[in-house]
Amino acid sequence: MSQMRLFLGLIVSAAVGMAGDLEAARDRQDRAALAKLAKGTPYQVALAQSYLSEVALELRDKREARVAAEAGIKAAQAAVQAEPNKAEYHRLLGTLCGQVIPADPMAGMQHGKCAKQEIEKALQLDPKSALAWVSSGVGKYYLPPFLGGGIELSLKDFEKASSLEPKLAEAWLWIGLAHRKAGRNGQARTALEKAMALNPQRTWIKQQLEKTPTT
Repeated sequence: MSQMRLFLGLIVSAAVGMAGDLEAARDRQDRAALAKLAKGTPYQVALAQSYLSEVALELRDKREARVAAEAGIKAAQAAVQAEPNKAEYHRLLGTLCGQVIPADPMAGMQHGKCAKQEIEKALQLDPKSALAWVSSGVGKYYLPPFLGGGIELSLKDFEKASSLEPKLAEAWLWIGLAHRKAGRNGQARTALEKAMALNPQRTWIKQQLEKTPTT
C-alpha cells in the first residue's frame, strides 16, 4: 500500500513539475522549449500547445499559432473524451478553439462555436474556476458587442476570476488590457502592475505595461 502511495506521489510530482516548466517557458516566450514539452498525457500535450499558440500570437506568428492550436485541439478532445466531467479539460479545449480564430478568421464560425460551448461547459461543471472565467472573458474581449461580446462584459468575467483567485496574474493582466482598450489607462496600469508583481517573470505582462500610457 505504501509503495502504491509513493508511486502515485511520484506521478503527481512529475505532473506538477511539468506544469511549472510549461509556465516558465510560456513566461519567457520560449517557443522551442514549449514544443519540446508537448508530450505526456493528452492534457499535458494540449496545455503545451495552448501555451505555444499563445506565445506565437504574442509574437505575431499567426501560422505557428494556428498549427499549435489545431494540434492542441486534438489532444484536448482526447482528454475530454476520456474524462467528460473534468471542467479544466473543457476549458482548455474551448481556449484552444478560440486561439485558432485570430490566426485564421475564416475558421471563426466553426471554432467560435466550439470555444463558446466548451467554456460554458467548463463553468457549468466548475463555476469557481478562475481560469475558466478568464477564458470566458478573453472570448468576449475579442467578440463584437452585436455578437454577445464587448469590453465591459469581458471585464466582468476577468473581475470574477480575480475575486475567486486574487493571486492569479492572468486575471489582472486581462483586467489591465480591457481597461486600456476602453481608454482607462490609469486603471489599466494599476491592474498590469498588480499582474507584474504576481508574476515578474512574464515577458508579455512587462511588454504590455511598458506600452500602456500613464494617463
